[in-house]
Amino acid sequence: SAISDYRQSLQFQNLNEEKRNIHLEVIRGGRRVEVSIYDIVVGDVIPLNIGDQVPADGILITGHSLSIDESSMTGESKIVSISTVHKSTSEPFLMSGCKVADGSGTMLVTGVGINTEWGLLMASISEDTGEETPLQVRLNGVATFIGIVGLSVAVLVLVVLMIRYFTGHTKNPDGSIQFKAGRTSVSAAVDGAIKIFTVAVTIVVVAVPEGLPLAVTLTLKVILQVRRLSACETMGSATTICSDKTGTLTLNEMTVVDAYVGGQKLDPPDNKARLSGVLSSLLIQGVAQNTNGSVFVPEGAGDVEVSGSPTEKAILVWGLKLGMDFDAVRSQSTLVHVFPFNSEKKRGGVALQSAESQVYIHWKGAAEIVLACCSRYSDASGEVVPMDEDKALFFKNAIEDMAARSLRCVAIAYRPYEEKVPADEQQLMQWKLPEDDLILLAIVGIKDPCRPGVRDAIQLCQNAGVKVRMVTGDNLQTAKAIALECGILGSDADAVEPNLIEGRIFRAYSDEQREEIAEKISVMGRSSPNDKLLLVQALRKRGHVVAVTGDGTNDAPALHEADIGLSMGIQGTEVAKESSDIIILDDNFASVVKVVRWGRSVYANIQKFIQFQLTVNVAALIINVVAAISSGDVPLNAVQLLWVNLIMDTLGALALATEPPTDHLMHRPPVGRREPLITNIMWRNLLIQRLLSLQHDNADHANKVKNTIIFNAFVLCQIFNEFNARKPDEKNVFRGVTKNRLFIGIVAMTLILQVVIIEFIGKFTSTVKLNWKHWLLSVGIAFVSWPLAIVGKLIPVPKTPLHEFFTRKFYRHGRH
Repeated sequence: SAISDYRQSLQFQNLNEEKRNIHLEVIRGGRRVEVSIYDIVVGDVIPLNIGDQVPADGILITGHSLSIDESSMTGESKIVSISTVHKSTSEPFLMSGCKVADGSGTMLVTGVGINTEWGLLMASISEDTGEETPLQVRLNGVATFIGIVGLSVAVLVLVVLMIRYFTGHTKNPDGSIQFKAGRTSVSAAVDGAIKIFTVAVTIVVVAVPEGLPLAVTLTLKVILQVRRLSACETMGSATTICSDKTGTLTLNEMTVVDAYVGGQKLDPPDNKARLSGVLSSLLIQGVAQNTNGSVFVPEGAGDVEVSGSPTEKAILVWGLKLGMDFDAVRSQSTLVHVFPFNSEKKRGGVALQSAESQVYIHWKGAAEIVLACCSRYSDASGEVVPMDEDKALFFKNAIEDMAARSLRCVAIAYRPYEEKVPADEQQLMQWKLPEDDLILLAIVGIKDPCRPGVRDAIQLCQNAGVKVRMVTGDNLQTAKAIALECGILGSDADAVEPNLIEGRIFRAYSDEQREEIAEKISVMGRSSPNDKLLLVQALRKRGHVVAVTGDGTNDAPALHEADIGLSMGIQGTEVAKESSDIIILDDNFASVVKVVRWGRSVYANIQKFIQFQLTVNVAALIINVVAAISSGDVPLNAVQLLWVNLIMDTLGALALATEPPTDHLMHRPPVGRREPLITNIMWRNLLIQRLLSLQHDNADHANKVKNTIIFNAFVLCQIFNEFNARKPDEKNVFRGVTKNRLFIGIVAMTLILQVVIIEFIGKFTSTVKLNWKHWLLSVGIAFVSWPLAIVGKLIPVPKTPLHEFFTRKFYRHGRH
């Protein structure tokens, strides 16, 4: 345990360093460069967007509706608005560790590392990872209970043997009485009492399962990429996974593959020859100004560098193909006000003032939502034309067609603003950009392909009784297309309500209706963060163990509410990572399935160890207790029992608790939260193996050779039974044994040591050397455990746990 804890602490240290090694963009020499958070220096300019963590102390240079969550520093949940230093009501200071709740901006770094407020705070805090998981607590309870039973039995045996001894009922092998009042010397009486005390202590040693905590420690220490060890254990019981789409089920590598501009489809989507100058300039202005991405053109002949979110990058690259000069366009007009993209409204906008003082409002966002705000559109010649029903239907059909091909649809629109822009800073901060009577410029379809291997991973989950549900902000058609592509929906016939549902419809139901419908939902489109949270709450009320995967700030409430929150290590925002229990380092859904396998493996390995240990414990305890009370002697002496104890506790824990997860674990339903640790199958196996040890109970203990054969057969039975314990519910107990070298090594070492004990150190263990016939007899007795186990596995067992069966019977009997 100590070695394992030490190794884990080192690996946690490395993991924490890796976890905190966030890569972010900084502006150096006018160019955006991706650097590690450890390499930020004073003087760097850092862009901040919604969901980011402030990486250092600094001052805001430019900002639009920037709000900061300072709860990690101040403890106050109030969101603080930050404005630039030249404003009259300025609050320009940003503290490291705080999170961007809304808006965007750029900051100048003024303090890093230990010289930040966060650094001074963290210097006095050390992270503690020594938590106990629910399973550890449960097993410690089992170990304590067995220990108390063992201690009680030992005290009973001690009292019985002491009474027998001092009343003259204990006899020597030759039939003479061991203790005679007045005739036996004090030293002989003390020796006799010590011998009895040794028997009692030996029973305690055998009974207490000190290997249980070690088995859990070893099993859990294999799993290191988790923030809370208990989460991995819980993941083994997960019945449903609510997964985000973008970046988890898909690659999050976007490109524009369809474009409708000027009321017609562009083929190819970057065919600028068909666009008029007016339309082209307005469209390029909207693409270049209404974005939080950037384009850097190197001075030499290097490639143009586009940065930003995947959607922003795709649209900027499309703009460059249409002839956009990013820096020139941005310098031709002044940014008056920004409404940053918001996951609730599904759109973002900017107000621009041109050199001629004309103000334009540009909007960009989810296609059907922006289209609903448009009353006009710009045709190919740049003329503004009223949008009649036919044209509105044309655009709607175009969106549906793109969405059916799993494209993300984004609309770009604008409108001139004739009224006066608020001059006062305070009024400007509260000014809501007009979002009606818009003029549609373009609708683009962006492709984000499915990750390779996702379909197989989802199939594995479904085979394992774990339902995968997609919850996405994308529209229903796009979500449906991706769900069909990756196997969440089997066919178009499945794509009907409530299997396929919109967030607004789901949130409109009552709590009871939501619980009913939540069971059936496979895909939820156009969902807000609150819809995802409502779905998780409804599923948990129905008794599900819910895992949620997500990467955005908007996923944080659901990640926090779920039984297990899994965030993405690459694309995930800091807010999402802080709200989660497990961080998936490669952002791949297939890794989520690995976590399920590991979680199930933890539980299965501990069950294997319990079955193995209880078989040995019960047999050894009964043999010694029955023999001690009936004859006043024990067939297995203290040294022999300590060796048996070492096999079943330490070596058994090492061998069985380190079994790697197998695919077999993914072909059974999830383990219920309240399902007993010892299943009916385990009880059956225990009783079958117990039959084998019955022959030891009534043996003739006078003969030293027979005593040695009993000890030898008993140990060999445990070695053979260790194989049975590997596969409690399979007939072939040898499958995959060669993959676990530690198991083979421990079995071989145990066998070699047993030969050494019998043949070379008999004086120490009170045994005698055995000839080859005796060895064959011992091996023959032990070998019976294998066919006995196979026969036992043919006996059917009820699915209802024994304790429930007896509880129900008792309840019915009580009622009668």
